Amino acid sequence: MSFKFFDKLSQDFSELLNDRKEYNVVIEVDKEENMKSFTTHSVVLRYRSSYFDKELENAPANENHIKTIIKPNISAQLFEIILKYIYGGIVDIKNTDTKTINELMINANELELKELSRKLESYLIKSKASWLRTHFSLVYRSIFDSNEFKGLKKFYNDIIVKYPNLIFESEDFTSLQETALISILKRDDLQIEEIKIWDYLIKWGIAQNPILPTDLKEWSKKNFKALKKTLQQCLPLIRYFHIPGEVIWEKPITSLVLPARIISNPELPSTNILTPELPSTDISTPELPSADISTPELPSRTTSTLELPLRVNEPFSTIINKEYVAEISSWVDQKLTIYSLTHIPFAGTDEIVGGYNPLAWDNSRTGNVETNDSFIFSLKNGNIQNSILSRVKPNSGGALYYPMNQSMYDPWFGFSEFSMDSKVSNFTQDKMCQCNGISCYENPIRTTKDGFSIVDYEVFKIQ
Repeated sequence: MSFKFFDKLSQDFSELLNDRKEYNVVIEVDKEENMKSFTTHSVVLRYRSSYFDKELENAPANENHIKTIIKPNISAQLFEIILKYIYGGIVDIKNTDTKTINELMINANELELKELSRKLESYLIKSKASWLRTHFSLVYRSIFDSNEFKGLKKFYNDIIVKYPNLIFESEDFTSLQETALISILKRDDLQIEEIKIWDYLIKWGIAQNPILPTDLKEWSKKNFKALKKTLQQCLPLIRYFHIPGEVIWEKPITSLVLPARIISNPELPSTNILTPELPSTDISTPELPSADISTPELPSRTTSTLELPLRVNEPFSTIINKEYVAEISSWVDQKLTIYSLTHIPFAGTDEIVGGYNPLAWDNSRTGNVETNDSFIFSLKNGNIQNSILSRVKPNSGGALYYPMNQSMYDPWFGFSEFSMDSKVSNFTQDKMCQCNGISCYENPIRTTKDGFSIVDYEVFKIQ
């Protein structure tokens, strides 16, 4: 039988961290005015971190036998947390924001503290999945080239395949590094239309060239060449021949001219839908010289049908039935036909109103966020013969709003196209909920602008 006294051991080593009598290593972290020095002990660092073991092997000592290690890329705040882990085996993240936890995970991995890095990785996946979805580029560019973070890579690969819109619509998508974007474009299993991939690629390319004019009418030959050069590694990965011609012609003339000028390449077959004969226009877009872009015909991206994960005897909802679930699911995927009841990819008075938000609800923020994939709806019932679908208007400026008073209001869709409000935090007690206006969405989903109360409501999370 053995007795373990880890708590006292941890406490004693934590106190050693603050003891300057026997230190022999100084670690300088952060930059310029934020730079801070920490006194440490080589014997502790060597046995707790293989990274520090290698660094101390090569670090020269001064006349007092003190070695110095400089880490300007780690903030003083994060390194203090790391040192407390190295000495006492304790990490307290109770009041730490998610972005800082992510940075802590990255720094711990760099210092080869695998136990800490993997613990934080697991915590983020299990407890902060919504944050990970809305900060795809921030996290993905940090882990993409690493041999570690297998859990996060699987988490993101599942999203990339099943729900790529969450990636392309994330707030920081345009900050994604080119190598990571290329790896996504190479996938044959993206569940998204090719024309949307093209639109997102153009958005990313323009963001890499902030000096380009915002108005396409002002673009010069030099501007088009700059964008083409930025996208030259990505362009061959677009399945041009699998974009229906009618989809192209439904786009505004400015959207037609841009790809036609970028892809201009005489080596492509004359049937290439992205170089059509354009109608007359006053947009000045001179022909560009042929581009050295190899564009082999690639296979169509495959789509898969996912089953609704319901237990046999478990009711799905107390408000909507499977028929409604199939209809809402088809709206989420932007399908023209409604899914059959046996092939629903996911789920979400007599009136049933609702909305779909592809982003995460964030209780910590106020103001608005934008997404082009949100929609609101009213389902058919005894008084309504057909369900009403109202998608967000492109670039409307604010598809989702976080009100100032979170205790009184839930998030809004648009300005007030669909909002759930209550002064007493009970939607059944007052009539402050409303479906009013069409500022951000295409159509009103109720025939009246009167406020209403809610008998019951449900929230469905798409995994």
